[in-house]
Amino acid sequence: VQLQASGGGLVQPGGSLRLSCAASGRMLRINVMAWYRQAPGNQRELVAQITNGGITNYLDSVKGRFNISRDNARNTVYLQMNNLKPEDSARYYCYAWDSVTGRYWGQGTQVTVSS
Repeated sequence: VQLQASGGGLVQPGGSLRLSCAASGRMLRINVMAWYRQAPGNQRELVAQITNGGITNYLDSVKGRFNISRDNARNTVYLQMNNLKPEDSARYYCYAWDSVTGRYWGQGTQVTVSS
């Protein structure tokens, strides 16, 4: 399984970005798709996750600003990020858990929030 993420970039504080991640390859049952992020010197942290049933979970600091969604037919997950803050700057990684074949990570996409 390969995860291809896109949509990162440079944005001013208060701006928005939308990340996309498409899964391809041999998949049997992707139960969870998620976005993690890691800033320099920090541990990787879970930003948001969504199950194949649509149940979501968010990092407290992004609640009300970020929205995760999923297109099961296309094995694609999205992260809409609004009202971005400098502390949201990090490399964002797509993650998928297939209950049959295992766990997978994308290559990451950089998000920089700066004026």
